[in-house]
Amino acid sequence: MAMRSAARQAILSPPLGQRGPGPFLCGRSLPVAPRVEPCRASSSATAPAAGKHLPPLFSVAPMMDWTDNHYRTLARLISRHAWLYTEMVVAETIVHQKDNLDRFLAFPEEQHPIVLQIGGSNLENLAKATELANDYSYDEINLNCGCPSGKVAGHGCFGARLMFEPEFVGDAMSTIAANCDVPVSVKCRIGVDDRDSYEELCEFVDKVVSKSPTRHFIIHARKALLSGLSPAENRKVPPLKYEYYFALLRDFPGIKFTVNGGITNVGQVSASIRQGAHGVMVGRAAYNNPWNMLGHVDGEIYGKQTRCISRRQILESYQAYGDSIIDQYGPSRPNVRQLVKPLLNLFHSEPGNSLWKRKADSALRHCKTVKTFLEETLDAIPDSVLDKPVNREPCSDEGYFANIDSLLPPKYTTPINCSYGRLELVAAST
Repeated sequence: MAMRSAARQAILSPPLGQRGPGPFLCGRSLPVAPRVEPCRASSSATAPAAGKHLPPLFSVAPMMDWTDNHYRTLARLISRHAWLYTEMVVAETIVHQKDNLDRFLAFPEEQHPIVLQIGGSNLENLAKATELANDYSYDEINLNCGCPSGKVAGHGCFGARLMFEPEFVGDAMSTIAANCDVPVSVKCRIGVDDRDSYEELCEFVDKVVSKSPTRHFIIHARKALLSGLSPAENRKVPPLKYEYYFALLRDFPGIKFTVNGGITNVGQVSASIRQGAHGVMVGRAAYNNPWNMLGHVDGEIYGKQTRCISRRQILESYQAYGDSIIDQYGPSRPNVRQLVKPLLNLFHSEPGNSLWKRKADSALRHCKTVKTFLEETLDAIPDSVLDKPVNREPCSDEGYFANIDSLLPPKYTTPINCSYGRLELVAAST
């Protein structure tokens, strides 16, 4: 498929090179920010090579209206190695907007490693959508089988409702895999409504694995209640059952599982990995406190050099990105308010944060550029905060999963696809 090169070059190559420091930088010169190059079409020459990126020990969850291109740009400025997920994009949207796909699918090359999450329940549309998305060289394609929103789960067999139809999910994943050049994965809950036993979860995983090349599941460790709870309540009310997740590691040794739900700090992330988790996905905590969550990922989770020096440097690079794409899709698309939205939690719990939020609210009523917004608001934040490197306070959650082994359910004893070529019986341990 021919790449939409001219449009994508304009959209995705903002001038993040050398710029003079704005007034909000107090005269400090910063290192030249890395230039963001457009993502190339999928081909033997340009598709991400297998093993090119570090494994997904840490990923940022797909969140509707939150994990857009602007947030992902900020996240990547803070962490080189965190895996980033798009917002869910409905398969029908991709199919029906095939002449306007950059708006929904394009992203800067620097956002790798990045996963596209697709929503849908029509095999033909999933096939077409995946084929179109394949041109954008995502590192993985993920199917949403966990969203409890009435707009999703209540619309036919979609989102969390797909867990009621594991055979269909297996067919869907096989279809998706056949139309892309990258690995595929499923994001799901541990159960839905009254179908929430560990055995039923295993049957879901087993069926999907046996019918498709899916070898990665992201497990939200709460069940979904499709009636009576809002999406926000579904993230808090159903109890967390991490024991289901760790039992899956035991019973499906050839499958990769990422745990999601309820993890709010780096200490808990580290504790889960020490306990054996293949990966950890964090949602709201990575959005509501991006500096303290993402700022520790490279060093503490991956053992690599931390990318960011200070929030002042991050803002310099982000301002260059933001002001280069204002009105790129037409008047106010995107606008300053949309571009500033990911920044509003950058000073979480720091001195001056409340005043910064008040000044931001006022400035967004008239500022036309990210630069003028920062000039008008950043005097609320002390220099000591702007220039402070990432420092993590001692955490009491290092032993967060220490007793999980005593809570594990009995082994799954139904035939499962351990060999991925034939069914074998897994005997229960005594």
